[in-house]
Amino acid sequence: MSSAISYAANDSTPSMERGTYRMRRALNSRSQFQSLQFSKRRTKTDGRFYNLRPSCLSLLVALLALASMSSFAIAYYLFSSRWATRALGQRPIADLFQDVSLDTRPGDSLYDPNETFLSYLPHSGFHNQRIAFENALVLARIMNRTLLVPPIFLGSQPIHYSSFDALHDVLTLSNKVGLLHCSRISPLVPLPLECTDYAHQTQISWNWLLDLTRIQQNQRLHQRWNFSESWLYENLHLSKSDISFIKDSAPYQYRFLDTRNDASPATHKYSESIYISDLVEIPHRLIQLGSLFGSSRLRLKDPSNVLIRGDIREDMYFTNPLLLNVARSIVTSLASLGSSFLGIHLRLGDGDFRANSQTLIQTAWRQVLDTLNYTHEEFFAEKMVLPAGLDRSINSRPRQRSSYKKPLMCRYLHRKPSHLKLNTPIFISTDVDPGHSVFLEFHRTFPCVFFLYDFPADTAPLDELRSAVDGVNMKQVVLPFLDALILSHAYTFIGTANSTFSTYIQDVLWRKQHNLKIVLRG
Repeated sequence: MSSAISYAANDSTPSMERGTYRMRRALNSRSQFQSLQFSKRRTKTDGRFYNLRPSCLSLLVALLALASMSSFAIAYYLFSSRWATRALGQRPIADLFQDVSLDTRPGDSLYDPNETFLSYLPHSGFHNQRIAFENALVLARIMNRTLLVPPIFLGSQPIHYSSFDALHDVLTLSNKVGLLHCSRISPLVPLPLECTDYAHQTQISWNWLLDLTRIQQNQRLHQRWNFSESWLYENLHLSKSDISFIKDSAPYQYRFLDTRNDASPATHKYSESIYISDLVEIPHRLIQLGSLFGSSRLRLKDPSNVLIRGDIREDMYFTNPLLLNVARSIVTSLASLGSSFLGIHLRLGDGDFRANSQTLIQTAWRQVLDTLNYTHEEFFAEKMVLPAGLDRSINSRPRQRSSYKKPLMCRYLHRKPSHLKLNTPIFISTDVDPGHSVFLEFHRTFPCVFFLYDFPADTAPLDELRSAVDGVNMKQVVLPFLDALILSHAYTFIGTANSTFSTYIQDVLWRKQHNLKIVLRG
């Protein structure tokens, strides 16, 4: 037996020789190593040669290389996708955004050193901002000043009213300058500290939601995305001496009147009056106001000014094509049930509305019965409630989540001829969970009650809707706009008293949809 073979008999590591399995111990001398190194390590079996040790090493090296490359690829993806999403301003859906600019004076080539401006500080929820915007448009047109138009602030953390300087500071810090990278962070990467509240608020231009073309034909508008004084200096060439500040310390401090011999009633809620003619006489190039929220903020008696307000309010109608298309789709589904639907807005989620939710629900329920020409006595005498057993499953009705559009169906239908009008489709817009027990009386009486969550396929086009300003997903913040558009198609609308949302639908959207003159307030 050769020396190599005889040595292998005492080795403690696995080896294959001539088809047998043996154990080899580790090499323990230089001579043994050299003997093995230069000996024949190939054996011939069936005419084929096998090189066993190098092949194992090659496989190990290949596996390590593959693992290294995979780790590098994953690390590179995580690093590159941290900032790599759709560039801000790109449209995730075709024709989703209009131009965010409102400027009728787009550059320095149109710079007029004598141009004068009016600005104000927006705050609170959307409809408060809408009322303030409308008042600002009216004031600016009467005074023949260019209006600096702020964006619409939307989200779960509204900017609440505070005194002028404090509110101005909050707005100045709200422009997300230096934070745009937050919208491009991959979901796989933890958010940096500065991005934790980034998605709680977003901004859009007014002309994304409204068609301001006719208004812009009659007055000058300039988009203001930044509330810092440095922006005024750099973009409008204003010095501090060019600005006249009218600072408020309370939300209802100033009211604006257009007639000298007029005075606000003693019962009004504003503490001071300012005549618009006095504002016109201010020589400064910019008049900076505080809050302009309030339906009665402007007390207009001059017929020409009243016409201006009516003209502007006519254009406070949602015209975004995407929202209009989704609303029409849902209205068509409601119409498929065979009759016109009844619309209700119930604000129940905050403040006094929440405290009085049961009363508000009962009031709306009775108004529906009145609309359907049932007396309360007749309802209780006829026992117009849903069949026994169905009331147990009302609040457990599963929410539709499929993007596949299914035919709209009522839970059941009243069969008795005198009860058939209770089958009228009802669409409810609300700021609380539709499965809340406060709606139990509605479900027990009316079998065809629907909420926005019953139309997942119709609202699916909004899933990837993002602000062109900051890249934040907008679906949740535009759903109330969609609710309002759907309700404007109802043959009858029932709102919540003292809600600006309900008032807007009653005064503008619903009346415009039914070719009626809008209601002018103030």
